[in-house]
Amino acid sequence: MERRNFLRGAVIGTSAAALGGTLWRGAAYADPAQPGAGPYGALGSADGNNIRLPAGFTSRVVARSGQTVPGTSYTWHNAPDGGACYADGSGWIYVSNSEINPSGGAGAVRFSAAGAITGAYRILSGTRQNCAGGSTPWNTWLSCEEVDRGYVYETDPWGVKAAVRRDAMGRFKHEAAAADPVRRVIYLTEDETNGCFYRFTPTTWGDLSAGTLQVLRAGTAASGSFTWAAVPDPDGSPTQTRDQVSGAKRFNGGEGCYYADGSVWFTTKGDNRVWRVDPAAGTYELAYDDSLVSGGGAPLTGVDNVTGSSSGDLFVAEDGGNLEICVITPDDVVAPFLRVGGQSGSEITGPAFSPDGSRLYFSSQRGTSGSSSGGITYEVTGPFRR
Repeated sequence: MERRNFLRGAVIGTSAAALGGTLWRGAAYADPAQPGAGPYGALGSADGNNIRLPAGFTSRVVARSGQTVPGTSYTWHNAPDGGACYADGSGWIYVSNSEINPSGGAGAVRFSAAGAITGAYRILSGTRQNCAGGSTPWNTWLSCEEVDRGYVYETDPWGVKAAVRRDAMGRFKHEAAAADPVRRVIYLTEDETNGCFYRFTPTTWGDLSAGTLQVLRAGTAASGSFTWAAVPDPDGSPTQTRDQVSGAKRFNGGEGCYYADGSVWFTTKGDNRVWRVDPAAGTYELAYDDSLVSGGGAPLTGVDNVTGSSSGDLFVAEDGGNLEICVITPDDVVAPFLRVGGQSGSEITGPAFSPDGSRLYFSSQRGTSGSSSGGITYEVTGPFRR
């Protein structure tokens, strides 16, 4: 599975990208990624934040749950989860969900062109267990409720416009979302052991108030062809959305979702897999599977949130494992990029790159305490491939 040119030129900070190159250079279906030497070299010793990074990279703490964000009056939320970055003039904004129930919601931190924190504020309140989500090409943040018959909320990263509940996108245990500007649809994952993979087609692109919710139908194999089928009742009552369509393909715990150049990547935590869907070809396959790692010792377990860089690398965060963010390269090599120490009761969430690709943001959801009130949000700066 060659992605060397596939993701090059990605627009970081949105779930959509206009990119050149092709994904495949060989067979229709390729073998999943295997361990190897990563593009950034070995992890060094733990730094002052107990994070092991490759040479040339540094980390800093951006915010801590229950404490005011430095230089602001805003108290950072508990259990920080899914996130994304947005260009803001010469600076940028990092948005982060709060995975607590009740009161979840989302907050944001604003940065100057030099990376200094210039503000922080709430963008969504009064919702439940906001886990992951996704950005849109029109610069909104889709915050997803990971609860039974949960909603998707469309929010304003600048905190000016009121958040809007998007009922037409279905009521189920939402996890992540990724926008496809070519086909003008939003892909959605479902965090259930027998969950499904969905797409929402708005009646009008850029307006999520109405549209059609569909579910992916396919066989039980790890690769093959698929079709889409409409979900008769997106409200999910009395029958759950995942049980309304015969032949809907089941995925074991849908998590992160990322779109680039005609393909969708999403993860399933129940079986430690990264999937690739090609909507144009109507095919799906495995990009990574820890059970298929040659020689044992899979470097990536507990797969969760996923994002991509303009170099073509995928960055996958771990929920559990040894608390790493791993990189899957265009040459199908998987290797650790960073490791957080002393926080075994936590998980890594919300990886997202600044618009210029020079900084990676992420959170340790429960930090050193193992409690939702102990979350820590970090920034890593260094020579990322671009």
